[in-house]
Amino acid sequence: METIQRQLNLKHSLAIIIGTVIGSGVFIQLPIVQQATGSPGLAVLAWIIGGLIWLPQLFILAEMGTAYPQQGFGYLYLQKAGSPGLAFIYVWTVFWTSDTPSITILAIAAVAALDVFYPALGDSYLTKIIASLIIMALTWVHVRSVNDGGRLQLVLTITKLLPLLILCILGFFFFESSNLFIRSTLASDKSIFMLVTAGVAATVWSYAGFPNILYMAGEIKNPGKTLPKALLGSLLVVTTIYVLVAFATGALVPHESLIEASGGFANPFKYLPWFAGIAAGFLAIAAFTSMVGATNACIMVQPRIEYAIARDGLFFPVFGKLHPRFGTPANSILIQSGLAILMIFIGGIEALMGYFTLSYILQNLAVYVVIFWLRKREDYQPSYKSPAWQLMAGLAILFQILLLFGTFAAFPLDGIIASLILILTGLPVYFYFKHKQSTTIPSKG
Repeated sequence: METIQRQLNLKHSLAIIIGTVIGSGVFIQLPIVQQATGSPGLAVLAWIIGGLIWLPQLFILAEMGTAYPQQGFGYLYLQKAGSPGLAFIYVWTVFWTSDTPSITILAIAAVAALDVFYPALGDSYLTKIIASLIIMALTWVHVRSVNDGGRLQLVLTITKLLPLLILCILGFFFFESSNLFIRSTLASDKSIFMLVTAGVAATVWSYAGFPNILYMAGEIKNPGKTLPKALLGSLLVVTTIYVLVAFATGALVPHESLIEASGGFANPFKYLPWFAGIAAGFLAIAAFTSMVGATNACIMVQPRIEYAIARDGLFFPVFGKLHPRFGTPANSILIQSGLAILMIFIGGIEALMGYFTLSYILQNLAVYVVIFWLRKREDYQPSYKSPAWQLMAGLAILFQILLLFGTFAAFPLDGIIASLILILTGLPVYFYFKHKQSTTIPSKG
């Protein structure tokens, strides 16, 4: 039986995680976080806590990842825990509401970021064509070679980090800036705890994406050591960069000016004497590179989960085949990218993504809960064990529950119902494959 090969090292793994997590979103979230906290100092604190609350989640993910270092992530863990139906619904939900649309949105946003050079790129048919070409080019790389895809991700991640590092370094020259020491502009009846909590909630989506490396755990060299180092190391890098960027932005940009940028891109570069004349173009190129890097990571990682479930006979068989020459899950990559391109021309995907916040939280919740079942299995032999695993799992679950309540408060009820309906449409599909599996021997070829 053909098997997928382990070709990715620690550098590739770090690049994939950091490239997925750090997009242009930090420049969108900076004004939102500072508005929520009311001051630059509290905003920096919110970014620190926003990273720290990922620690218990990554401890649990590192343990499960080294226990079962194979393709599939949440699907694999739920399947091992004895819930094949829930495992299928997990994949169904991920495929339709998270993974495929994310490729679409990132590619469109990457092209739209260049509208400073050519306004028509903001939202036109040309935007959709170029976004499609970007997806096609990246897909071609990942179909042909896992190694080349990993190397490309490494280059894109380093490139996207350079503008952020410039901002971090230059920010220290403005340490005495009066912008940093303003008091909260929010109502005095709000406690510091409430202000910081609101700021932390606003950082959540900038930190999302760490678990994606576990989709392709079966392609990581020495996963017992590489996965924990990659997960925890990337958290350290991402949190440090976000905190320093928040500090530099708070020092450079007057508070009121930053707040006015809410809903768009904050551009701290225009406040730097050396960049003032080229700030708009510089940020546009940085945002474009960053989002292309995130698109590349999604195309590389996400199709692995459909490949894993198809190999078990619980999904369309075409997803479970490796390319006979390149040894990649080429069909899964091509189908997901093809659907992502189709979604570009359907339109309205960006608005729909807000409705599917519920499914994203439910996916995470299911993964963290399942460790209580996995730890009872004889084959659960992780090379890395989480410190105080019950406490860490409890904190990870609690965080998702708090986000769940926030979802019902933040989004229209009809959108949440639509999300639930889409999730439930997976049930008849699951029973179809389950019946087919019971009456035939699934192909492994």
